[in-house]
Amino acid sequence: MPLTDQTRILNDRLQPRMIMLWQALAPLQSCVSFMNTGAHPDDETSAMLAALGFRDGLDLSYACSTRGEGGQNDIGTEATEALGVLRTAEMERACDVLNLRMYWLGHSPDDPLFDFGFSKSGQETLDKWGHAHTLSRFVDVLRMEKPDIICPTFLDIPGQHGHHRAMTRAAHEAMDLCTDPTFQSDLPPWQVSKLYLPAWSGAGQAYDDDLPPPPATLTIKADDIDPVTGWSYERIGQQSRAMHRTQAMGQWRAAGTERNWPLHLADSRVSGPDAVLWSGLPRSLGDLDDALTPVQAQMDAARAAFPDFAAVLRPASAALGLLNDLADRFATAPFAHRLARKRTQLAKVIRIAARVEVTARLTPDVLHPGDETEIAVEERAGLAQQLTTRAAVPTGWRTGWRTGWRTGSKTNATTLKVAQNALTDPYPPTYLPDTPSEPCIEITLKTHGVTSQSCIPFEVPPLVVPARSARLEPLALVINRAAPKPLSVQVRNIAPLGSIPSLRTPDGWQTTQDGSAFSVTAPDARPGLTKLDLLLDDQPAQSVQHIAYLHIAPRALAQPAQVAVRVIDVALPDVRVAYVGGGNDRVDHWMRAVGLDVTALSDDELQSETALAAYDSIVIGIFALRFRTGLAEQMPRLHRWCADGGTLVTLYHRPWDNWDAQTSAPKPLEIGQPSLRWRVTDENAAVTHLLPDHPLLNTPNRITSADWQGWHKERGLYFAKSWDAAYQPLLSMADPDEEPHHGALLAADIGKGRHIHTSLILHHQMEKLTPGAFALMANLVARR
Repeated sequence: MPLTDQTRILNDRLQPRMIMLWQALAPLQSCVSFMNTGAHPDDETSAMLAALGFRDGLDLSYACSTRGEGGQNDIGTEATEALGVLRTAEMERACDVLNLRMYWLGHSPDDPLFDFGFSKSGQETLDKWGHAHTLSRFVDVLRMEKPDIICPTFLDIPGQHGHHRAMTRAAHEAMDLCTDPTFQSDLPPWQVSKLYLPAWSGAGQAYDDDLPPPPATLTIKADDIDPVTGWSYERIGQQSRAMHRTQAMGQWRAAGTERNWPLHLADSRVSGPDAVLWSGLPRSLGDLDDALTPVQAQMDAARAAFPDFAAVLRPASAALGLLNDLADRFATAPFAHRLARKRTQLAKVIRIAARVEVTARLTPDVLHPGDETEIAVEERAGLAQQLTTRAAVPTGWRTGWRTGWRTGSKTNATTLKVAQNALTDPYPPTYLPDTPSEPCIEITLKTHGVTSQSCIPFEVPPLVVPARSARLEPLALVINRAAPKPLSVQVRNIAPLGSIPSLRTPDGWQTTQDGSAFSVTAPDARPGLTKLDLLLDDQPAQSVQHIAYLHIAPRALAQPAQVAVRVIDVALPDVRVAYVGGGNDRVDHWMRAVGLDVTALSDDELQSETALAAYDSIVIGIFALRFRTGLAEQMPRLHRWCADGGTLVTLYHRPWDNWDAQTSAPKPLEIGQPSLRWRVTDENAAVTHLLPDHPLLNTPNRITSADWQGWHKERGLYFAKSWDAAYQPLLSMADPDEEPHHGALLAADIGKGRHIHTSLILHHQMEKLTPGAFALMANLVARR
């Protein structure tokens, strides 16, 4: 959807041209490149990168193995592949803040390089990703970006996330393989000059490194203040981290709380002492070749001329002109990539210093292959002698002019026709802020007789979804044979328009169609998993899940248009259930789906003891104490309701989700952290019933070993660490070679009622249609 005027105004206010110019000038002082490496979006060391980029002028990049598909989602219900799409978009916005070039090792939702969930072992991680596959991708990234320095964010030591350990180990191996001409790659070898490791502990809420960090060999000072913006580099880093909203990142850093970053030189291929990060490396263009010294002098003059835009423009243009004159001479030089990067950086400085304004919009911006849309371009030439713009498009796309000017606007209109085979990649392998992917707008300027070119993205990049597609709701259903009811499937946003939808179902299933709505019954279905295929004009279609939040560009995930249906046999208690959610799970939806009587409580009902008295059980969703406003203050009321005979169920919470170990539960209950020590990541870990005769494991469903089969990602996390004697632990489980945990499922009699706390990821298992999760959930809400 096009941006509203209010959003455009806000975005404009957040991008003052003076700061844009200051930050664009920073890279002109250096030709050293620094690559941070990690396993997930938000692993980047943002504050350190801000200092290295905006103060020291280093060329920054980040290599990340996964899209964070196995992580948590603090802002919505997207999970696994859809969460990967969302977190990819968040990472791109984080890169924009730091001017960080982004490279992904995992290229698709089907790639083995996928965030399969928490791991405690680097070897297990590499086994699942494919060790050779990981190194191949890593080497290609290094040869493509050509960094001088690489620096993992975490250490390869016990007590650290296995994904982090794997990427740190792979960094050492890839550094060696990158220079090997026999290593299979389409790219020429490259010599990474240095590898640094963090000389700080990675311990925190999630990890507790078992070994101390290596000694610091140098320290990156980052506790100072940017002289123009007045922001500390820590705050600039947090401006970037705040884009990772699914991970609740972004913290205010008070003045005086900034930190420095000690590093340990683990491997060096240059000689001499390591006094500063770039010791032994060419710092400026003049260090590459004497012929480039005048270019560096002009770039230095441009920086010295700040904040006079016109005074910056003249030497910046001169520097680019000199580089262009030397292009043929250095076309095959080993440092040619550095000169190409400088040309891109200078073109950006020139565009900003010339006060050129170009904004391009598409109407519409959600498209199908073969569609045509209109480009509206707003232009201001500023100090440029000449300004021209054009749409740069991928192969197969076409542009053309629409006659005349748009009524009431000085906006010239161009048409853009999408290629017949085009699709927007939800998992793009790279993101380069200064070199946007096509289609984009190419800007050509002439300033002081020098021609420069740069590209900018569309205000909202086009989103091309499959031609034969629809939005299928829902994508997953459950049939409980103990409480059968018709299934409802809705088909929306059908393309091409006029296509006739139909559902392909197993033999014996019955389908009733009303336009694009379907009612499905399965009178004789056996327990198991089946798929219902959507057809458009009797041809298989794609289902498109649109992902839209204000802090990211819109995205879409297209997958085969299928509805997964799980048929189960789950006995249901005769209870009225109230649900209190924080917007991070759909537990109430799944309880209704199996046939339970469930009502989502409003804030007013939550504060009414009369309203609460109508319910036998109340379920508090994951993270709800943090994200449901006022819920923490209502817990004493819920405790009284529980003591009067109600069944209170609290699903997994983290210690920082407003969970008070003394007051959140009816009796003291402490959640363990760091999470690495209080979770079972093996989804197939054996589960022992400590009290096999307890009602929660027998009423109304007898929980057996079969109910622990087919779990996805892990058993649970943030297990209880300690609890009041009133609580009885019901389950024991452990990861390999670890002591068993007993805090996954606790139950306590509270007066006439019962409180149950579970750290099992039941919400996720129900989304994945794991049969045992539905049976266990039914037992949890049964009366005492």
